[in-house]
Amino acid sequence: MTRTRICVSLLAGLWLACSTEKAFTKGEYTDPNEIDLLSDDWAPSDLQLIAKKVVNDLTTSPAFAQMQGRPVVIVGKFKNSTSEHIDMQSLADKVQTQLANTGRFAFVDPGARQAVAEEYEYQQSGYVRPDQAKGPGQQIAPDYIMTGDLASIRQRVGSDEFIYYKMTAKLTNIRTGILEWTDEKELKKKFVKQGIQP
Repeated sequence: MTRTRICVSLLAGLWLACSTEKAFTKGEYTDPNEIDLLSDDWAPSDLQLIAKKVVNDLTTSPAFAQMQGRPVVIVGKFKNSTSEHIDMQSLADKVQTQLANTGRFAFVDPGARQAVAEEYEYQQSGYVRPDQAKGPGQQIAPDYIMTGDLASIRQRVGSDEFIYYKMTAKLTNIRTGILEWTDEKELKKKFVKQGIQP
């Protein structure tokens, strides 16, 4: 009987020790541009590096040098062809923001179209001065649409893991359908699997 009680007590103590929850109680701000490879998952630094490369390659390309004035661009869908859950809208937004910050492009926001249509209805309702009211038929049409596709390959060799990402970005002329520019940005990361000390 005593042995049974000892075993039960030991098991209960072990269960309590293993089930004790831990919480993050102290934090600090860090530089969002700092590269931290804390895991083998898609990371914020991957997003930043790919967006920077896409923007740099487009703005220095011969195709862009031949474009007249300030091209109007609409950013379309960025496809996730990886096996990971990746927020592709964040990547598209990052590319658009960095292109906009160059001052060399103008953008049409597809996400604002419904709100703009509702505002047209309100301004045509009679509540707004007729000489100031805006209505449909005056919007600028985009000249180009940008799309993208992110793919990845994972390879494990012994305790090493290699992760390869390839982002293919495309800029298509909406009037002609001609693919005016395309480029690939590649990232390759290496991780070494090690035992974790308790």
